[in-house]
Amino acid sequence: MDTIRLLIVDDQTITRSGLQNLLAAQPDLEIVGEARDGEKAVELAETLQLDVILMDLRMPGINGIEATRRIHRASPHIGILILTVFEDDTSVFPAIRAGARGYLLKNTEQDELLRAIRTVASGGAIFSPGIAQKVLGYLHTPLVVETAVVPPGLFDELTTREREILELIAQGKTNSEIADSLSLSPKTISNYISNVLLKVQTTDRAKLMLMALDAGLGQTGKNAL
Repeated sequence: MDTIRLLIVDDQTITRSGLQNLLAAQPDLEIVGEARDGEKAVELAETLQLDVILMDLRMPGINGIEATRRIHRASPHIGILILTVFEDDTSVFPAIRAGARGYLLKNTEQDELLRAIRTVASGGAIFSPGIAQKVLGYLHTPLVVETAVVPPGLFDELTTREREILELIAQGKTNSEIADSLSLSPKTISNYISNVLLKVQTTDRAKLMLMALDAGLGQTGKNAL
């Protein structure tokens, strides 16, 4: 196999260093760049000839989901492998929809990470066991998928601010990230989200995100930090 050119994206210096030490010892892997945030990742993806990006999710500025979406849109040949501590639905499904080919947790064993990198580089997809079960459950439950389809006019009752927050939810942002983006308190954001859940008649934030994505929200990156 040809040498796999890698970009490491993580806001933690110790994590980037650890990955550097691990991957540098592999003769078929070449680390050609590092980034500490999504904005730099997008920039490097445009200038470096990359095969695989190891992408963290929670970073300052543009988060991993939005960076994945932008990179995948511009360079779909690059395999993006999410490497994170988050395995909740509101992180997993948006990342996959954004174009990630793999999703691993940071406690993954060394051999599994190396296998995942090579799988993604060859055009395959790979997920941690728990993540794979979530994905299979989602794909094999058509009734759940159907309920995520947005009926016409469902969001008509939302205020401009509520729509703005829903757009950010669809981008995979946490309440804290939304609060920082809009210069509001996390409590205020939580209240807005509760109102949105009530208006669209759902109690599940993950389902709300899927509904927003199916309605075409979260795709433009216009509200990205």
